[in-house]
Amino acid sequence: MTDTERERLRRTFTEAAETYDRARPGYPPQVFDDLAALAGAGPGCRVLEVGCGTGLATVPLAERGCRIVAVELGAELAAVARRNLAGHPGATVHVAAFEDWPLPPEPFDLVLAATSFHWIDPAVRVAKSAAALRPGGLLATLSTHHAAGGTEQFFVDVQACYEHFDPATPHGLRLTAADDIPYDSQEAPGRTTAQDNATLPGADRFEPPVFRRYERDLTFTTRQYLDLLRTFSGTLALDPAARAGLLDCVGRLIDRTYGGTVTKRYLTELRLARRRA
Repeated sequence: MTDTERERLRRTFTEAAETYDRARPGYPPQVFDDLAALAGAGPGCRVLEVGCGTGLATVPLAERGCRIVAVELGAELAAVARRNLAGHPGATVHVAAFEDWPLPPEPFDLVLAATSFHWIDPAVRVAKSAAALRPGGLLATLSTHHAAGGTEQFFVDVQACYEHFDPATPHGLRLTAADDIPYDSQEAPGRTTAQDNATLPGADRFEPPVFRRYERDLTFTTRQYLDLLRTFSGTLALDPAARAGLLDCVGRLIDRTYGGTVTKRYLTELRLARRRA
């Protein structure tokens, strides 16, 4: 993905801020238990969140007593996040691109990027995270993957809708089992090869990471699933006619063949890398 394509796509999320807040399922509660156990994410912990969206990870951390500074590119997303954080005066949200936002003088205990790190310029994201952390502080990245499982035949059948309305869809695309989904070396400083590290500035400032993975099945009605699709960058990037056709095709498939509900299997991965002294 080119820098221009990344910038264009990451700005699409702000077009659907309220839908994003309503439709996205958030993260498993165990994620925040592990952040508390492994990163000390509890009362007084100073957190910088990169790309907070509407606060799906911010609110659970604020409820644990963390002091949070969140940076969000989309003004509409940031407004919803502020609304969701209204009862937590220790959390603030800034509208800015992380690449351009000036770091405050006081370092952070934890830098968190929840399903957002891959949208940040690779030349900046790890090095600037290291600069934001105190020695011994932790960089935590969360990624979410759609894995094989749930209503499996639906995800086979629905490919016909995507291949018709989105020509970029690979023919015969199938989901991958959670155990076979690889770790993303681009988001895991310390786990990359020497060659990868040479192209990922700042990776050498972190120790090898700790990983945690979580699987869960979530069931959606037709309306809920279509709302979810409306928050995906691939859907938002389609021209309006193709997007409407895709959503209609998917909705009719769920209603007519699957009784109005489908179940999706998620794999969530947490990676924690400690900044070297």
